[in-house]
Amino acid sequence: MREHQAPAGIVRLACKARHGWQRRWARLRRTGDAGSATVEFVILAPLLVALVLFVALCGRLVTAQLDLDAAAHGAARAASIDRTIPAATADARQTALDTLTARGITCGAPTVTVNTNNLRPGGAVTVTVSCRVPLADLTLIGVGGTRTVTATSTSPIDVWRGGVP
Repeated sequence: MREHQAPAGIVRLACKARHGWQRRWARLRRTGDAGSATVEFVILAPLLVALVLFVALCGRLVTAQLDLDAAAHGAARAASIDRTIPAATADARQTALDTLTARGITCGAPTVTVNTNNLRPGGAVTVTVSCRVPLADLTLIGVGGTRTVTATSTSPIDVWRGGVP
């Protein structure tokens, strides 16, 4: 009978060892990770805020670029339809400013440059619109001030239309 008790003791000892290891692991899990989520949040929160502000910066600059592209395209098209240089220049400026206003772009003093040197049938009109986009509210990521965004568009003049007087 003694022979049968020895293997039971070994098995019982192995079970006790396994059970003791589980108790130590459970105690470590309860006390070892306490507060680690708070520390991770404190470390990651500024990075997440910086990432959100960087996305806002990129979105603002891309939106401004798209709005300026639309304004330059509309202004070049409006200038290419006119038959005189003063009318082409005035229409291009007015169209660019109207487009920027309609799109609600916030930029300080947009400039519109109209190149009407080639205002003749078969020629082209080029309009450049530039604008300073304010970024002062994004100072947490170190990009305060303004950025200048520029768009240029060229519109051809119909070959078969009447000449410029």
